[in-house]
Amino acid sequence: MKRIIKKVAVLGSGVMGSRIACHFANIGVKVLLLDIVPKELTPDEEKKGLTLESKNVRNRIVNSSLQAAVNSNPSPLYRKSDASLIQTGNFEDNMKEIANADWTIEVVVENLKIKKLVYDQVEQHRKPGTLITSNTSGIPIHLMLEGRSEDFKKHFCGTHFFNPPRYLKLLEIIPTPETDREIVDFLMHYGNLYLGKTTVLAKDTPAFIANRVGIYGIMQTLKAMEKTGLSIDEVDRITGPIVGRPKSATFRTLDVVGLDTTVNVANGLYQAGEKDESRDLFQIPGYVQKMVENKWLGDKTGQGFYKKTKDAKGKTEILTLDLNTMEYGPKQKVKFQSLEALKPIEDLRKRIKVFSNQTDKAAQFFNETLFGLFQYVSNRIPEISDELYRIDDALRAGFGWELGPFEYWDAIGAREGVQRMKEAGYEPAAWVEEMLEQQKEFFYIVENGTRRYYDIQSKEYKAIPGAENFIILNNLRGSKTVWKNSGVTLTDIGDGILNVEFHTKMNTIGGDVVAGLNKGVDIAEKEFRGMVVGNDAANFSAGANVALIYMYALEQEYDEINFMIKQFQDCMMRMRYSAIPVVGAPHGLTLGGGCELNLHCDHVQAAAETYMGLVEFGVGLIPGGGGTKEMTMRAADMYADGDIEYNDLKNVFLTIGMAKVSTSAKEAIDLGYMRKSDGITINSNRLLADAKAQAILLAEDGYTQPVQRTNIKVQGRGALGMFLTGANAMYTGRYMSAHDLKISQKLAYVMCGGDLSAPTEVGERYLLDLEREAFLSLTGERKTLERIQSILTTGKPLRN
Repeated sequence: MKRIIKKVAVLGSGVMGSRIACHFANIGVKVLLLDIVPKELTPDEEKKGLTLESKNVRNRIVNSSLQAAVNSNPSPLYRKSDASLIQTGNFEDNMKEIANADWTIEVVVENLKIKKLVYDQVEQHRKPGTLITSNTSGIPIHLMLEGRSEDFKKHFCGTHFFNPPRYLKLLEIIPTPETDREIVDFLMHYGNLYLGKTTVLAKDTPAFIANRVGIYGIMQTLKAMEKTGLSIDEVDRITGPIVGRPKSATFRTLDVVGLDTTVNVANGLYQAGEKDESRDLFQIPGYVQKMVENKWLGDKTGQGFYKKTKDAKGKTEILTLDLNTMEYGPKQKVKFQSLEALKPIEDLRKRIKVFSNQTDKAAQFFNETLFGLFQYVSNRIPEISDELYRIDDALRAGFGWELGPFEYWDAIGAREGVQRMKEAGYEPAAWVEEMLEQQKEFFYIVENGTRRYYDIQSKEYKAIPGAENFIILNNLRGSKTVWKNSGVTLTDIGDGILNVEFHTKMNTIGGDVVAGLNKGVDIAEKEFRGMVVGNDAANFSAGANVALIYMYALEQEYDEINFMIKQFQDCMMRMRYSAIPVVGAPHGLTLGGGCELNLHCDHVQAAAETYMGLVEFGVGLIPGGGGTKEMTMRAADMYADGDIEYNDLKNVFLTIGMAKVSTSAKEAIDLGYMRKSDGITINSNRLLADAKAQAILLAEDGYTQPVQRTNIKVQGRGALGMFLTGANAMYTGRYMSAHDLKISQKLAYVMCGGDLSAPTEVGERYLLDLEREAFLSLTGERKTLERIQSILTTGKPLRN
């Protein structure tokens, strides 16, 4: 049966329900969002003379929840206007409208009795054959089916989204024995392709997969902390990005989630875990119990493991709880010899191996957490999953880990890990020993560019289902590498497409990257039919290497800066006017030079979570790698007759001058960084494959090498006068600094084509020369150097 999801009904508008509704709106699906009717009027409603029968009152809860979601930061929406796709209502007046929904998702309070009452209403109005799922995070799915019709049971499943649904990629699919297999397959596919999720098939066991293992990991961390005598600050330093975990690490995460939530899940696991060998670990430590009693629950109550306060001078200060005294004190500076040894190691797997082999207290703590985790996940198969890769997928997508438990184990070495965990008093499951007896030394291997996992039932390595839809560069390096230097690897990704991957720090663009891009075009024109610029890193590119510009500017080596900028401009033009199609695949931070690169691609296939912008104004410069030229050209292409030309140009000028960065790929289109014809990939795992498909499509459609533009209409003195007058007014009103005024004047001069007496058509090279000259002159300004220095030392621009 072919299913098309045109409309979704979300029952319950709390934090999860409203944000699930927003994410469906993100992908263009209409949503009906319902909640309960209030039982009392607010004082404000009474003043207005409203009654409990007034529509505004009856929909107050759902409307307030949705508005709170839309106004929250970070936003649950790709663009706020998408909220128009969400219709609100209440259970009493609007439940009948779920008859028009293709999928009904229940997201009410975690109470089985209340859920069953809601399902009674759903059964009255739901259209047979439509999907019905629950977003429960803890209630056994099969218990919800008592008293339900056969059609309901057949189309019912658990769909556990993680909060916030837009940003956390995990969606656990939990069928019951009654669920039709077609429903499970559809949800796995739809969640992955349309909602951008890592869909993980889970069994109907306590807390499913991610929370089961994730809460174990937290409780094991607390145990290891007590055993080694470390502090909260020390634990968060060790369990953060340095080992491939989120910046919030352990205790900051607990504060954000809410300590009461963690305690509730842990208590549930203890009560339901009669067969869990680690059941006792889920008992709540005394200090956590005391914090709950004190209402020190984290962010929701203003204090938890951390407390935000102000010092005597009124400056915000973060205090840390001392678990021995239960009093707050200043954050500690954390320093361990083992952590210092990890700083120069870029490769996470190598870093984990080195860290685990250290001997200081930090390493002892880390090993204690890892070895306990290894024991626990190996024993959870086949209880919570038949396949080990599903556990890794769940922890990476749900908790933001860069490596899953079995991937951490592989980093140390499966055999070495078993030996060392036994020495520490932990035992792996029997199947791990059997795997090693067969001389299978890893949980994952790569064969012919395909990643395979160890399948416990067949005792063989199998390809991960669905992986054929992804291009994972890490699996192709070596066997498919065409050329590389210190900053770039060129990889044959098949079907006549070459990929250019950066691997500098934050993928910044310097001489090696420019050389690699030029080399990529050279090779692609001779041996391939298209080229993709993309990578598997956290971000596409943080922009040009400003440290190099700063060094040359300090030494007043302006010829070197001019040469470097000219090289970059020429590289961008080489990409734009090559004989093969070039497709950009941006994701994450795509700033400055990274944005300029995509502006010059024939097509951009962006991940939905792409934060793109020309941010050079923040360091006292204008875009110098063709970005100013390109945005000016795009403004010219929007022109109609009359004064509207100035308005189009002004909007682009403000986008650059305010260093606007998109909060999504959709917003990048609104800001003009992407064209409406460019593509958006919701699931970032599919991004490179989608970009490759676009390159093939362009090639097969008969791509012809384009000709440089010579017909760009610039406005000359008329628009220049307007910009200069506006900038001076801003300066006089003290809305901008003297240096900002100077940058604005330079930007206006380039975008207007210089001091031309009338609107004139010019070429791209003309604008590039103006752009480079303006950029070069600004690098000689003291204020610019101060801003660049601030960026390099603090990560934030200095406003002067």
